[in-house]
Amino acid sequence: MKKTRTVIAAVWATVFFIASAAGAVSQTYNFKLHHLLSAKAPAHTHMLDPWARQVEENSGGRVSIEIFPAMTLGGTPPELISQARDGVVDLVWTVNGYTPGLFPRTEVMELPNVYVNDPVAANLALFDMFESDLEQEYEGVEVMFLHVHAGQGIHMRDKLVRSPDDFVGTTLRIPTRTGAWIIEALGSTPRQMPVPDLPGALQKGTVDGAFIPWEIIPPLRIQEQTEYQIEGADMARFGTTTFQVSMNKARWDSLPEDIQKAFKDASGREWWAEVGRIWRATDDFGINLAVEAGNEHVVLTEEETAAMFQALEPVVERWIAEVTEKGIDGDGLVARARELVSANAN
Repeated sequence: MKKTRTVIAAVWATVFFIASAAGAVSQTYNFKLHHLLSAKAPAHTHMLDPWARQVEENSGGRVSIEIFPAMTLGGTPPELISQARDGVVDLVWTVNGYTPGLFPRTEVMELPNVYVNDPVAANLALFDMFESDLEQEYEGVEVMFLHVHAGQGIHMRDKLVRSPDDFVGTTLRIPTRTGAWIIEALGSTPRQMPVPDLPGALQKGTVDGAFIPWEIIPPLRIQEQTEYQIEGADMARFGTTTFQVSMNKARWDSLPEDIQKAFKDASGREWWAEVGRIWRATDDFGINLAVEAGNEHVVLTEEETAAMFQALEPVVERWIAEVTEKGIDGDGLVARARELVSANAN
């Protein structure tokens, strides 16, 4: 009888172990991803949704990511990074520059004469710099990926600008402090605001134009509020904006290794490059839409482009001086960023 009880106990222990192991393997993980643009924006449909679905596939269906666009979980776009850090949401896609000074090292990729016209090269440079130069800025979150957009083109309501002198007396929207410095260097007045606020500002005449990529034209119907879209020769742009998709650090640390791997495998170096290709393609779509609507796509001559970049060189010097005062090797970061952008260029 005693032997029978021992056998029964052993059988039940085995059953319990198998059931527990099976439960651990089959456990599901649900995440909320919050961002600022609409569900129809290319960033949602072409980047965030495919990335989320890839993570889910990598996990064998154990991960579920629900995307909440247009700040539907509350708050304002500048609050997104704190929502991730505080665990209000699991994941965010946000603009680094909405919280000025919080990511000073990563700003290097936004600078004119560092970023020129290649989002793939810029994203790969960010990837190559991340662990060695940038990761320390992202306390409280686990970065899935960083990226830039296709670069700051110039959108004007009704004034054609082709030289730094043409900007004097204008007011232009920009999302970041480095962008504000660009506008100041051109003799214009910067107006910082989240991009969803731009259409209203253009309609009211609060701003004369904006420095943003062509990608944003369709979701915000910018072609209806502007007459000119202007860029430099050879698709040169005047700086860019950096973005991040990041997860609350405590949530990340709580995940088993195989679930973390599902995220990391979807967020590797090739994905960072692919995001650059996505933004270039959506940028092309945006400018074609504006031209079809009757807007004028202006490409500056090489001489006009050179004059613009010459006027903007003090922005780089200003950034180096400011971050150097904070103990950051600004000169070294600019040199490394330029080298890596060049090395990763197509």
